[in-house]
Amino acid sequence: MKFIDEAKIEVVAGKGGNGAVSFRREKFVPRGGPDGGDGGKGGSVWAVADENINTLVEYRFVKRYQAKNGEKGHGGDRYGKGADDIELHMPVGTLIRDIDTEETVADLTAHGQRVCLAKGGRGGMGNIHFKSSVNRAPKHATPGEEGETRALQLELKVLADVGLLGMPNAGKSTLISAVSAARPKIANYPFTTLHPNLGVVRMDENHSFVMADIPGLIEGAAEGAGLGHRFLKHLSRTGLLLHVVDLAPFDEAVSPADEALAIVHELRKYDEELFDKPRWLVLNKLDMLSEEEAQARAAAFLEAIGWDYPAPDDRFEFDMITPRVFKISALAHQGTQALVQQISQYLTEKKRLTAEADAAAKAAQTAVPADEVKTDTSVFKAE
Repeated sequence: MKFIDEAKIEVVAGKGGNGAVSFRREKFVPRGGPDGGDGGKGGSVWAVADENINTLVEYRFVKRYQAKNGEKGHGGDRYGKGADDIELHMPVGTLIRDIDTEETVADLTAHGQRVCLAKGGRGGMGNIHFKSSVNRAPKHATPGEEGETRALQLELKVLADVGLLGMPNAGKSTLISAVSAARPKIANYPFTTLHPNLGVVRMDENHSFVMADIPGLIEGAAEGAGLGHRFLKHLSRTGLLLHVVDLAPFDEAVSPADEALAIVHELRKYDEELFDKPRWLVLNKLDMLSEEEAQARAAAFLEAIGWDYPAPDDRFEFDMITPRVFKISALAHQGTQALVQQISQYLTEKKRLTAEADAAAKAAQTAVPADEVKTDTSVFKAE
């Protein structure tokens, strides 16, 4: 598959150059003293977030990245040249972990973000540094330090505001193609989507959001069944989940309610935090039913799963937990505009509330307690 979202690599920083042991040797300058220079630093290995890269495919084939060593010092008080650093460009959204310690080394969330993965060793000191009143001719220098070596696990989690989840052939790819410029593969068979697709939904010149479509989930996905389990991690960065449900399956024996509850169950087994994310219901393919049958199936579905909530209207409340229900046809573009408008309002309001909460927390940290405030009363004293 072209979409590569995991890779293992080894990064090796360069060793610092050794310090030099040297003495000044010039005509008419007897006992010139030490003049050994320092060694150069070893090259470091850096990770750089690049929004122009979409996958980790480059790191699937090249496994080892090694920076050069620094040059050794020279006589005449000449320092060795430091080695150049190596920059590894990775997609925005890449999570980097140390395989040996299991610690998170970096989380690349912004374009241009730079993180040092392996620091180059410092150069050794030449004998010029060891001259003293009791040791006028030092004959020793220090070696350069070894550079760091790390085995790293790279894991790409796409950055999106909204994530689509549902069974195969629920209409997720059709929905993202209907509301954005994304053109995923769409066909009448399961698992048409083999890798995540991103689409930018543009409301106007100043407002847009990113929607992510992952391969469909099936029962047992948390244990590895199907394809979607490999990409569930991509939903962890989204702010809102849209659970797309096919209310007009070709197989009459299929129960949309049972399938929807199976998806919810898989989310909870995979990650409790992912399960707790705000999640809206999108009842799709209503164009294949008569209006009366569509209303009846929607009501029966909501009763079966226990989500008896009214559809959003002009009195929309920005509730972070209460699920919302939308009835659409992605293929016929029915109800999709109302859906994206509600999503845009939700994300805008959520961003405002988050900014206010962060500002309040910052103000609380910088505020000085009243009992610590000192008042200068000297101006009130008589001279």
